[in-house]
Amino acid sequence: MAHLLIQSLAMRCGYSASSIRERIYVDAVGERFGLLLYTGSPDAEGTLGGLVQQARHLEAHLEQALRASALCSNDPICPLHTPGASLQQRWLHGAACHGCALVAETSCEMRNDYLDRALVVPVLGTAGAASFPAVP
Repeated sequence: MAHLLIQSLAMRCGYSASSIRERIYVDAVGERFGLLLYTGSPDAEGTLGGLVQQARHLEAHLEQALRASALCSNDPICPLHTPGASLQQRWLHGAACHGCALVAETSCEMRNDYLDRALVVPVLGTAGAASFPAVP
């Protein structure tokens, strides 16, 4: 979800995706989660204050992120990948590629590992694929 939000912010408000970084928080029990998006350096790409302003439109960014992530330019190949069951070098990825969920490695605290957009939205080839969100 963090990568999808980074891409939505980059597309809708002019930040480059490489200037936004993520931090994901999970409690020890695994019942509470948090997500922090922040700017990596105060330069021409934007400031933390600019991201705070965008938080006022978080619902719109979430809707855009979910709508845009339903389809990847590499579908139907992208969601058909099963982590660990391929001869490709994508052992730690599910339905994630440079066309949909990967961001700059400096933006991701886990170096783009363990990504699968099928955990967030229905993708082609899954049972929920018929229920894509409507694009206005």
